[in-house]
Amino acid sequence: MPPIEETGIAVVLLDIEGTTTPVDFVYRTLFGYARQNLSTFLQKGSEEPEVRRCVAGLKANHVLDQQAAQNPPEWLTGQRSEIDSAVRYGLWLMECDSKVGPLKALQGLIWQEGYRSGMLRGEVFPDVPRAFDRWRLQGKEISIYSSGITLAQEMLFRTTAFGDLSVGIRAFFDTRIGIKTSPESYTKIASISGHPENRFLFYSDAIGELDAARAAGMQTMLVVRSLKADVRASGHAVIQSFDEVT
Repeated sequence: MPPIEETGIAVVLLDIEGTTTPVDFVYRTLFGYARQNLSTFLQKGSEEPEVRRCVAGLKANHVLDQQAAQNPPEWLTGQRSEIDSAVRYGLWLMECDSKVGPLKALQGLIWQEGYRSGMLRGEVFPDVPRAFDRWRLQGKEISIYSSGITLAQEMLFRTTAFGDLSVGIRAFFDTRIGIKTSPESYTKIASISGHPENRFLFYSDAIGELDAARAAGMQTMLVVRSLKADVRASGHAVIQSFDEVT
């Protein structure tokens, strides 16, 4: 495949999982760390305002799951029981691969503690720092859009084996801007960034996200890190490495 050009692009918008960062790091390392440390973190920080907000958010979401007949684990009353209930419900949500806001916020706090202690270090593919250098030399802005909260995104890029990559990133967006399969989310990102949608190039490994970005007017690129992926009908240009782009 000949090099793919980014001429006319002002902003490179990047997904994280499967695009800049191996899926295994997200699912095994990050999610595994959150599962292993959820109970201890909640018990230790039960009086912290941020933690209490997360627990309150989980409790409110639990009501919604009950109303929707999702059969979440029982939520018990009383301070001690409430923490225990938050742990059980949080683990249940993780098993469901839920992306609800209170869970994402709680995971972000747990990961922040892990990054600060040195137990966690961000991981990116080797072609990512090279691409960052190239985009900066070309005068392009780099932004991130991921379902993980912005705090977790920043910590991931700040602690990589290639150094602090966060310094080269202009903006971080999470699902508080909107879901990643909605064109309106990408319109909002463009408005905040101050560039028209057609000056964006969005990289992701998820076709539904790319379809939404393209519907909003952005240019798109499907990143396929696995040779097993079937991309024949995606309708998007495909790369396996950022080194293919000039």
